[in-house]
Amino acid sequence: MARRHAVVAGAGIGGLTAAVALHRQGWEVTVCERAPSAPATGAGIGLAPNALRALDAIGIDAAYAAGRSVPATMGVRSPGGRWLTRSATADMAARYGVAPIAVPRPEFTAALAAALPPESLRYGATVTGVDDAAGRAVVRTADGSGLPADLVVAADGIHSPLRRAFFPAHPGLRYVGETAWRTMVDAPGAAGTPAMSETWGPGRRFGVTPLSDGRFYLYATAVAPAGSRPADPVAVLRRLFGGWHDPIPALLDLVGGLDPAELLRNDLYDLAGPLPRLHHGRIAWLGDAAHAMTPNLGQGGCQAIEDAAVLAHLLAGAGREDVPAALAAYTAARHARTDAVRVRARRVGRLGVLRDPLAVAARNLAVRATPDRLALRGMDGLFNGFRLPDRELPGGAGAAGA
Repeated sequence: MARRHAVVAGAGIGGLTAAVALHRQGWEVTVCERAPSAPATGAGIGLAPNALRALDAIGIDAAYAAGRSVPATMGVRSPGGRWLTRSATADMAARYGVAPIAVPRPEFTAALAAALPPESLRYGATVTGVDDAAGRAVVRTADGSGLPADLVVAADGIHSPLRRAFFPAHPGLRYVGETAWRTMVDAPGAAGTPAMSETWGPGRRFGVTPLSDGRFYLYATAVAPAGSRPADPVAVLRRLFGGWHDPIPALLDLVGGLDPAELLRNDLYDLAGPLPRLHHGRIAWLGDAAHAMTPNLGQGGCQAIEDAAVLAHLLAGAGREDVPAALAAYTAARHARTDAVRVRARRVGRLGVLRDPLAVAARNLAVRATPDRLALRGMDGLFNGFRLPDRELPGGAGAAGA
């Protein structure tokens, strides 16, 4: 088979996972990333059982670079500390074959990058467009150069310029009414915290996630106008969450000692509606570029990883002339699932932004009244939903997915 070349636009988790998966299928890969270098700071990422199975299908050990640590429980709490729902991770491992883990995002992306040949990574290379001709695509970059490609993977993020260029009629992003803060802290005094928890208050939430390297990933959300940027974000966090249950106040004290650049703040958006398809000719969209969703289910990165595994699987035996058909199969395999997860995340988010005291009380009562085993069963569609589809290899021979 002639050497096949893929260009990946974006070196986030989805783009790097796709690059590694394609590289292991024999593709020559070039990753173009607009940032001048790999990120040195960042937050954590939760890897649910579906993402861990997708990584395993590619041959990636998600935690090898940072150790492996699984919290004993995970669930939702009230600001006073009462558990509204809680599941043992041992029960999750028994049900889904593996327990979820959380890893530091910078270390995880560095591990993915290390699995590629060094010459595959081009930082400071902004993709400005793609000429998607019938025989081969050409990727245009800001320095005026063009990279010929048999495949283009558009992993260029939530504001994807390639999505806007090829789907100009799509309504684009929708602000969900919340802003989010994210960071990581070293908290030796909280080392005994055994749970991955999210605390729900009126119109705001606070998450505490033990990471695989012993640190804690913290995130918080609150209803806020888009674009608001208070001068002292730590003071805002203390005002919103400082009176909540332990260990949140102590963790906020640690946040106050961080370099301001280590506290990330982003308004939350999702796609206003699904894309008509996830491909165009020789271009495939994945991750936030394809199906930007709110973080309410912790599935944004997980779905990007699934995308990468399925895309590489469908392209494994494809020659240059087979790429458009393989990408049509990718849309068929991923479009309905990713949009269902996007819609489900939006619905869960509506519960999180409730502020009326009666509505909040009714929500909490309903969550508490649901048996933990039923709440866990409700995750089956997410955590058991990853599948590698059947594929047709050149010559018509069928190959069943794992």
